[in-house]
Amino acid sequence: MAKGQISVQTENIFPIIKKFLYSDQEIFLRELVSNAMDATTKLRTLSLKGEAKGDIGDLTIDIILEDDALIIRDRGIGMSEDEVMKYLNQVAFSSAEEFLEKYKDDANIIGHFGLGFYSAFMVADKVEVTTKSYKDTPAVMWTCTGDPEYDMEPAEKEERGTDIKLYISEDSKEFLKKSRIEELLQKYCKFLPFPVRFGEKEESTWEGEGDDRKEIKTVSDNVINHKEPLWKKSPSELTDEDYKAFYTHLYPMSMPPLFWIHLNIDYPFNLTGILYFPKVNNSIEVQKNKIQLYSNQVYVTDDVSEIVPEFLTLLHGVIDSPDIPLNVSRSYLQSDSNVRKITSYITKKVAEKLNGLFKEDRKAYEEKWSEINVFVKYGMLSEEKFHDKAEKFALVKNIKDEHFTFEEYKTKIEVAQKDKHDKVIHLYTNAKKEHHSFIESAEASGYDVLDMDTMIDTHFMQHMEQKLDNVTFVRVDSDTVDNLVQKDEERESVLSEKDQEKVKTIFTSILPESGGPHLDMKALSPTDYPVIVTKPEFMRRMQEMQQFQNMGAGPMPEFFNVVVNTNHPMIAEKLTKMKGQERKEKFASYLYDLARLNQNMLKGEEMSAFIKKSLEFVS
Repeated sequence: MAKGQISVQTENIFPIIKKFLYSDQEIFLRELVSNAMDATTKLRTLSLKGEAKGDIGDLTIDIILEDDALIIRDRGIGMSEDEVMKYLNQVAFSSAEEFLEKYKDDANIIGHFGLGFYSAFMVADKVEVTTKSYKDTPAVMWTCTGDPEYDMEPAEKEERGTDIKLYISEDSKEFLKKSRIEELLQKYCKFLPFPVRFGEKEESTWEGEGDDRKEIKTVSDNVINHKEPLWKKSPSELTDEDYKAFYTHLYPMSMPPLFWIHLNIDYPFNLTGILYFPKVNNSIEVQKNKIQLYSNQVYVTDDVSEIVPEFLTLLHGVIDSPDIPLNVSRSYLQSDSNVRKITSYITKKVAEKLNGLFKEDRKAYEEKWSEINVFVKYGMLSEEKFHDKAEKFALVKNIKDEHFTFEEYKTKIEVAQKDKHDKVIHLYTNAKKEHHSFIESAEASGYDVLDMDTMIDTHFMQHMEQKLDNVTFVRVDSDTVDNLVQKDEERESVLSEKDQEKVKTIFTSILPESGGPHLDMKALSPTDYPVIVTKPEFMRRMQEMQQFQNMGAGPMPEFFNVVVNTNHPMIAEKLTKMKGQERKEKFASYLYDLARLNQNMLKGEEMSAFIKKSLEFVS
């Protein structure tokens, strides 16, 4: 029996491992199964090179639950006594690094730091390692109770490989529950390259009919990682149905994806994966954290913000790369030049995919635009390089459901909608039904109106105004139709200045004395409404941006203008000729309420009062 001292720099290494090295206790299982995978990969590599003789047989990794212990068993390369002394007794001396250096062109090893094994002490009071080398040297058992002392002695073990037995501590009893272990294996191990077996599973089928119907129970191995990673295959091998089925496997409750990108690069870094474009709605935050990061098929995290630009976190799918730098516990990413290259590559591939779809089948692309436009706009807002590429395939859609690139649209409207300052005015609505009357007036004047109804459009329009020359976005209800596209033309009022002043006095009397809307008298077309409520573009944008950013200063007061059309018969002929000031004010108040109703501004008591007033008028 041999005794010795583990070579460490400090006697406090185990408390450090338990408390600070790993962000979450559950990671111990990922680390130990990863080590088992490495041992199995090494054996297969040596067998292929002829250095491990004979049939290597079953390479299944078993996870076994006992009353007070958890066992991770592999049938991999195993260790001799000398190797146990070398690799287990020197913290952070990783056999994976040594093996990779020797067989770097043939092996695909997960571990790099040599600390994964010690994560066992986060959940175990005692750890036993029983191992037998593929070279058929005597088996040994190494035992440690979470301090720098260990025991090592000969062991009885017929089969090649390693058993790691964890005697689970009192405060970690959750890891003795079958459901908890299966949950972790499904999370971290479902795409590993060798079978991971966790006991058995029972399945029921029914045979016969009526009274003769019988339940047939079958018992089979509970192999966790039955699904072969699609991203490891060549795209030429796969069909659309393969990609859709894999998406359903990743996100069982999600709608089918719109399309996808298969990533496969081996220089200047190794990266594979599949990124899916989901149906993105206006709820951006709900869509995030759906990309799963793997390192050599071992799940690491779904927080990929360090390697994927912000807007690409709206995508779903998988990225797998051994070259993404992780911290020592493989729990999160560390930024370096490789990360920046990967970020740039993914952005480039996404832009190429979208541009390819646009060029190959524009009609199909336009049909998907309502579901991807938030994604594209978000990308253009947040990523300069993506903006430059996206200008080729970013679209605007008018209320007739016609789609245009920005360049095409400017050409379409330039003649009719260029104002006296040489700016091309892009009229838009964010609520087609509510703005119907304003849209009708704009179209009657020969203008085209865009449909811009996503949650980020206020920011996006402001962004495009800075990027495009002499382009301004103006909402159809921000001013009267004659002033949406400012020209040098002026219409004469049928009322004298004296009568206009009388009308202004009537409307002033019905509006709030302070903090109310601005009142304006305008000579519009007789076919326009008698009273119009407009919401100035600048003030409304400020209010919308505050709501979007959820600033804590409280809501801005609603700012709007009231425009009285002095050429409308209701004003020029009816109001001015009415008898009695009270009657005039009552009529003016009704016209003002109609204008507010048109802007969906009448609520609650005011709406009830308006209905009563309307009934009085028609009775």
